[in-house]
Amino acid sequence: MTVHKRIRPFNTKVTYPEQKLDNDLCQAVVARGSMVFVRGQISQDLDTRESLHVGDATLQTRKAMENIKMLMEESGGTMDHICRVVVYLTDIRYRQDVYREMGLWLKGVFPVSTGLVVTALARPEWLVEIEATAVIPD
Repeated sequence: MTVHKRIRPFNTKVTYPEQKLDNDLCQAVVARGSMVFVRGQISQDLDTRESLHVGDATLQTRKAMENIKMLMEESGGTMDHICRVVVYLTDIRYRQDVYREMGLWLKGVFPVSTGLVVTALARPEWLVEIEATAVIPD
């Protein structure tokens, strides 16, 4: 018996063919009907896998947040249910633009937040990645 609902499952053979990987993953997991774990979202069309807004941290953040909103809704929740976000930046100079855009999407939500600066993300054109954890009330 499976207790977790998998949202938008995929295999990395299709998503990252150049990396010769074979991992079964998904975009979000709803655990025991109330906890939602949203995979780190980047500026990518989740249907076509196309990277969008190359070179623009603000627009990449907007697309990542659009993806998070869509995945929360597909999970049966809303942005108001987000409890935690983790933000990965490839350059500290993007912080203000990224957090300003992200803040528009999370106004009044008050999640805890962790921000990290990393050397790189999975693809060189990605400047920001945002993951979220949510709890949908009973």
